[in-house]
Amino acid sequence: MLTGEVEADETFIGGKARNMHVGKRERRITGTGGKDKVAVMGLLERGGKVRTAIVPNRKRQALQAEVKKHVEAGSALYTDALMSYQGLATEYAHQVADHAVEYVNGRIHTNGLENFWSLLKRGINGTYVSVEPFHLFRYLDEQSYRYNNRATKDNPLTDADRFVLACSQILGKRLTWDVLTGKDAASRAHLN
Repeated sequence: MLTGEVEADETFIGGKARNMHVGKRERRITGTGGKDKVAVMGLLERGGKVRTAIVPNRKRQALQAEVKKHVEAGSALYTDALMSYQGLATEYAHQVADHAVEYVNGRIHTNGLENFWSLLKRGINGTYVSVEPFHLFRYLDEQSYRYNNRATKDNPLTDADRFVLACSQILGKRLTWDVLTGKDAASRAHLN
């Protein structure tokens, strides 16, 4: 469980209309904002780890279930002013940064998680160019692993150290072609 000061935020992952061929754009972009994109939620323990999850939507039930699943009751919780987070003050020391007014008010902000979203999206756009929705959880896990095992003054990990750590954790695990391509039942179920 995440404890102490925890930031919660969500973002959408999906193609940019300006980068699509006009025919594909007409087929895929049927609305504005997050429509036709995948909603992703993140939780960041300040000075600690980040956790991400694909959520079905940004409604109260989905977001609050993730918070309650991963954040210890009584922790300080910082969110933006999305209405879906209302009601968490009974279990958490919930504080809100209303981005229409301000982005930071002392310790009340979600800038650490906004930084993580920036790193994730730059990685997808710059390295992978695009991702299939049924593989998105893998890209989230990869970026979370990098973020959680980054070099800090207390933990001077190098890229080689991070690679060795990753390799030590794959022993005995197998990824089949059907799972990789999303053709197995479990991958298809993950999308629904």
